[in-house]
Amino acid sequence: MFTSELSLDQRDAAIDSLGREDFDVLIIGGGVTGAGAALDAASRGLKVALVEARDIASGTSSRSSKLIHGGLRYLEQYDFKLVREALHEREMMVSSLSPHLVKPVGFLYPLHEKLKDRTYVGAGLALYDVLRGFQRALPWHKHMSQKKIAEIAPSLRQDIVTGAVKYYDAQVDDARHTMTIIRTARRHGATIATRVEVNQLIRDGKRVVGAEVVDTETGKKIKVSAKSVVMCAGIWSDEMHAKFGIKPGYGVTMSKGVHIVVPGSAIKSDTGIILKTAISVLFLIPWGDKWIVGTTDTPYDGDRAHPHATSEDVQYILDQANKVLDPKLKREEIIGVYAGLRPLVANAKDSSTTKLSREHTTDRSAPGFVSIAGGKYTTYRVMGKDAIDLAITDIRRVVAKSCTEKLPLVGADGYFALVQQRAQIATEYGLSEKSIEHLLNRYGSMISEVLDLIASDKKLSKPLSPDLDYLKAEIVYAVTHEGAMTVDDVISRRTRLAFEAPHAGINLVEEIATLIAPYLGWSAKDKKASIAQYRDQVDAEVKALEALVKA
Repeated sequence: MFTSELSLDQRDAAIDSLGREDFDVLIIGGGVTGAGAALDAASRGLKVALVEARDIASGTSSRSSKLIHGGLRYLEQYDFKLVREALHEREMMVSSLSPHLVKPVGFLYPLHEKLKDRTYVGAGLALYDVLRGFQRALPWHKHMSQKKIAEIAPSLRQDIVTGAVKYYDAQVDDARHTMTIIRTARRHGATIATRVEVNQLIRDGKRVVGAEVVDTETGKKIKVSAKSVVMCAGIWSDEMHAKFGIKPGYGVTMSKGVHIVVPGSAIKSDTGIILKTAISVLFLIPWGDKWIVGTTDTPYDGDRAHPHATSEDVQYILDQANKVLDPKLKREEIIGVYAGLRPLVANAKDSSTTKLSREHTTDRSAPGFVSIAGGKYTTYRVMGKDAIDLAITDIRRVVAKSCTEKLPLVGADGYFALVQQRAQIATEYGLSEKSIEHLLNRYGSMISEVLDLIASDKKLSKPLSPDLDYLKAEIVYAVTHEGAMTVDDVISRRTRLAFEAPHAGINLVEEIATLIAPYLGWSAKDKKASIAQYRDQVDAEVKALEALVKA
C-alpha cells in the first residue's frame, strides 16, 4: 500500500501473495473495466487481487478511438441516461480525476443545409451541453460561418460545407490511462499480477470461492481464495462463461471498430471533425502530428485476440471522410490501421450492433461470481462501482460506499501547479520546456520519478529519436514503474510508438531492448526473443497494411 510501482519485483511479490492470502475480491481482466473495479474495491478497504492473462490494456482498452465523450450519436437514439452519465464522467476526468491524461479536444460538425442543419444540429449540441450538468470543464458549443471554417479547416469542401458548429469532448491515451487506474489501485493496496491466466473456478458446493490460475511465465499453478470473483473479460465473456460452466443472464456480441492513421499533412484543420454517416458517426481526430480517422461499427465473429481490418472497412472510412474533404484521403497515405472489438450486451444473437445499447450489464450468475459487460470506455468508473456493489453481496460484512468519484488517479495531485512551474523544472534538470510539458501530460506529478532516473543517469535525458518526444528515461520507467515486460509492451502500450513512429518503431527496437534488458534481468537470448516477437508482429501487420492499401 501507498506505492503505485509496477515492476518485476512487485509482480513476483504479487504471485506469491495470490497463493497464500485470502482475498475479498478477485478480479479477472486488466482492461479498463477490471482496472476500475480493482480501484473501486481497493479504495473501499477491500482486499483485492487483479489477474490479467496478457498485458494491461492489451485488448480493446488500447484500441479505442481514444476519446472520452458523451456519445453524441446516442442522443438520436434517445439514450439520454447514457449520455448524461458519460458527460458527467468526462467533466470529472478533465477537471479532477485525471487532468494530466484527459485533455479537451474540439470538433467541427459541418453543416450542409444552412437553416435546417444549423437549427437541428445546434439544438442537439445545446442538449449535449445541458446534459453535462452544472460542471463546466469544457467550453459551450458555438456556431461558425463558412468564412471562419475556411480559415480553421481548409480541408473541408467549401462547395458543400456552409458552416459548422464547434463543440468539445476530450481525448486520452487509452492504454496509459488504463495502466494509471491500475497503478492507483495498487497504491490503495490492490495486488496486481499480469500474465496470469485463470484455468478454472474453485467451488464449495454451488458457491464460487476463488480460482485456479497459472503464471504463464513459469507454468506455476496457484489456487487463489476469494469471497467474490468478478469477471471483467469484455469480448472474452462468452468464452469464459462457457469455460467455467456458468450460464450468464446475457450474451456478448462483438462489434468491430476500425481506425486508420494518416500523416498530419493529409488533413488541414486546426481542430477535429465529426461527420454523421448513414449508420453512425466518423471522427477525424488530431493526434500529435497525425490524424486518427474512424470508426466502423460492424458485427465480428473472428479471432478475438487478433481482430483485423478488411479492405471494405478501410474503404468505408475513406469514402465517408472524402465526402467533405478536399483534397481527398488516399489509400497510399495510410500509415497505420488498427481494429478493436466492442463487447456489446446482446439479447439475441442476430441483434444489429449499431442498435445495441452501450450501457453495461452486471450479473451475479452464481453465489460468489459476478460478471460485467457492455458499456463505454468513458463510463469505466461507474462500471467498476456497479460490479463491486453487486460483489459485496458475498462479502457478508459492512462495506464502505464507493469513493472513486472523489479519488484522483496517481499523477493528478499537483498537476496544474507543476504545469505553471515547468520553466523552473526544465532549468533544474537541463531539459527543454517542451520535454517537461510532454512528461507532465504523461505522468503528471509522477514526473518526479522519471526525473529521478535522469538525475541518476544523465544519458537517459536524451530523446529516444530526434523526431520523437519520448526520452530514454521513459523507456526505462515503463519497466521499473509501469509493469512492462516485453519490447511489445513498451512500444505498443506504455508508449504509442507502434503507430506514432515510422515503420512501427522497428528502427528503435534494438535500443529499446538494450535499455530495458538490465531491469528485466534478460540474458542475450531473452533480449533476442523479445525483439524477434515484436518484429514478427510488425511484419504481419505490415503485410496486412500493404494488402489493404493496394486493394
